[in-house]
Amino acid sequence: MLFKDELNKVLHKDRWKKVNQRLLAKMLSEYMYEDIIKPSLIEEKNGISRYELRTSEDKAYRFSAKRRMFDSFEALSDSIEVQRCGQWTSDVSAIEFLLDIQPHIPMSPDTAGHLIKEFNHTLLADAHLLAKDALSADELTEADYAVIEGEMTGHPWIVYNKGRIGFGYDDYLRFAPENRKAVQLLWIAVHKESATFHSVDGLDYDTLINEELDQVTLKQFANIIEKQGAEPKDYYLLPVHEWQWTNAIIQQFPEEIASGAIIPLGEGKDQYLPQQSIRTFTNITHKQKHHIKLPMSILNTLVYRGLPSERTVIAPKITEHIKGIAEHDPFLREECRVILPGENASLNVNHPYYHSLEKAPYQYLEMLGAIFRESIYTYMEEGEHPVTLASLTYADQNGVPFIKCLIEKSGLSAEEWTGQLFQTMMPPLLHFMYRYGTVFSPHGQNTILVLKGCKPHRLAIKDFVDDVNISDQPLPELAGLTDDLKAVLRSEPPEGLVQFIFTGLFICHLRYVANILENHDLLPEKRLWKALADAILDYQRKFPELRERFELFDLFKPELTKLCLNRNRMVDYGYRDGDDRPHASEFGKVTNALTQFKKEAAQL
Repeated sequence: MLFKDELNKVLHKDRWKKVNQRLLAKMLSEYMYEDIIKPSLIEEKNGISRYELRTSEDKAYRFSAKRRMFDSFEALSDSIEVQRCGQWTSDVSAIEFLLDIQPHIPMSPDTAGHLIKEFNHTLLADAHLLAKDALSADELTEADYAVIEGEMTGHPWIVYNKGRIGFGYDDYLRFAPENRKAVQLLWIAVHKESATFHSVDGLDYDTLINEELDQVTLKQFANIIEKQGAEPKDYYLLPVHEWQWTNAIIQQFPEEIASGAIIPLGEGKDQYLPQQSIRTFTNITHKQKHHIKLPMSILNTLVYRGLPSERTVIAPKITEHIKGIAEHDPFLREECRVILPGENASLNVNHPYYHSLEKAPYQYLEMLGAIFRESIYTYMEEGEHPVTLASLTYADQNGVPFIKCLIEKSGLSAEEWTGQLFQTMMPPLLHFMYRYGTVFSPHGQNTILVLKGCKPHRLAIKDFVDDVNISDQPLPELAGLTDDLKAVLRSEPPEGLVQFIFTGLFICHLRYVANILENHDLLPEKRLWKALADAILDYQRKFPELRERFELFDLFKPELTKLCLNRNRMVDYGYRDGDDRPHASEFGKVTNALTQFKKEAAQL
């Protein structure tokens, strides 16, 4: 197929110019934050700085940017100009800029080559987003959680945020979450000698599979297994994504298919929508059924989107541990009423050869398995409405922010709404860290804000298996952790633990919320960060007995290590095929804007 209709609709000169301007503005903002580029300040007027970056003797870029707290910058897309052959023009190219700065970073040619591919994928997806019939911000306030997930536009910090290496254009049209196309999951049978099943106490495999598949489908699948001369009772039924089946499983597990250890069965009946992570699916036929997380061996943002086998196996036990903390803590259970959608069951299939290879590339150890997570809908009470936290950074095609519509419909002022947001979000996150030495990575995808009357009401946190970390300090609350949990939960020094909230939430998410509120005259940036500091201090006043923990896990430290996501790919890790997933790079320090508000509060 040539996809003529799709391309004619999406790829126009003016639209291509606009997505390049926007992406280049994002590159300038984030590369300045990560100290990848150091443009010269040439003018400052009315709170807007004018910069110039010379990339060669006859080439330079000029742009305007707003200085933000936390050593951040917001470059203005319509201000960017490039000088070519002595002439200044606003006709800019994000990839051309990448190549212009490549010799100065330093970034290897092979890394730059792969990045060009990711940037082209991202620009193409951005053009689709501009061309799509998107919901307005006002309509989004009434939209279902699964629909909202499909309106999001990608990681706010990582510039190549829709690289999706492995997808063809046909795959993009079918499987990208922003295209909002429902899918039916494929199912295979895997012999119990090749797979393992794990679950929380009280949930067995038969109960799970009878909840996920109807009796007619189960009978059809059993007949297929029997026609292969095998016994259904000897197999687990496992959902797989169509892309993963045709691009990874058939090619990497042919021996198992030939021997009958893996038997392809067919499609399930239920319809699913992909969440922003691409590999997690919301059942829209039966909303109360589990959300299903599946491996997809595509490279997106920093990592291949597989399911690490050791974490898949331990997922239900981590769920029991995390939920057990909340169930036995009156503050979390009764005051915060925090929602923790559990990863109740998992199936894992190790590849016999890759798992026998010492230091095998991690992507080949994450190819086949599934995690069954509780549906967010099962926790909703009357009047409650879940939205992904990422939605607070969303603006519609007319530039209207979603958060602006929520504030207007709530009847609160922006300051009241933001204060309520932090009083809802921070206490459970802080309590897990301070009291139990345990943190989540509460970025926009992992965190669900539960609204009531468009007001922040409760917090839900998900994805325990990938993003729960514990303190490396000898805290009594961690003494009872079993060896298998310790082996999988990454332990971090005090600042490392703080970084999951500081960088994962403040830098990776709230920086962009602050920009939106200030740019739309809703709330000055400083007052947003003050409201956040107030919420932290309010929690600390509530639990004075944890004072030593507040000092140990210090969210008000004047400077913290600057974690860098773009620098990791561009400079440090590149596109190596290592045996471990890449992590954020560390480079320099970032000024903590919250410090001043703690000092001001102490003086009152």
